[in-house]
Amino acid sequence: MGEAVIHTPLGTVHIEGGPAGVRSIRIGDRRDVPETVPPSLEPVCRQLREYFDGERKRFELPMDPAGTDFQKTVWKALGDIPYGKTISYMDLAKKLGDPKAIRAVAAANGKNPLWVVVPCHRVVGSDGSMTGYAGGIHRKKWLLNHESQNPQQSLF
Repeated sequence: MGEAVIHTPLGTVHIEGGPAGVRSIRIGDRRDVPETVPPSLEPVCRQLREYFDGERKRFELPMDPAGTDFQKTVWKALGDIPYGKTISYMDLAKKLGDPKAIRAVAAANGKNPLWVVVPCHRVVGSDGSMTGYAGGIHRKKWLLNHESQNPQQSLF
């Protein structure tokens, strides 16, 4: 798949893909890096742009992040958190069947290599407080605010 770089309101997004899917999505501050989008990563870049434009609530991409089985279990659970909603680390640990695994869940959350697409930004402290985000708290706040301004439409 290769590598791509696109510019977004949050910074420069660096995307790495392998034969089985997207391996990494990171956001950096350097704006002087030129955009490059190989054809193999165009669907990823298009979906990210749609998300930042408020037109996409869920990603439909082949993903192939490197991680332990436990990390991948946590990352899969992160994908189940609805757009515009948050969950606490404690509630996520309970959902995974081990309420005592809060620290392990938080550590796996912090190792998520697919920023935005696997929504680790939707996990907050038990009191609703902003907690760590590998991309910086300012980006986490932006993402949560962005999602709250673009609520999902209800069918009922």
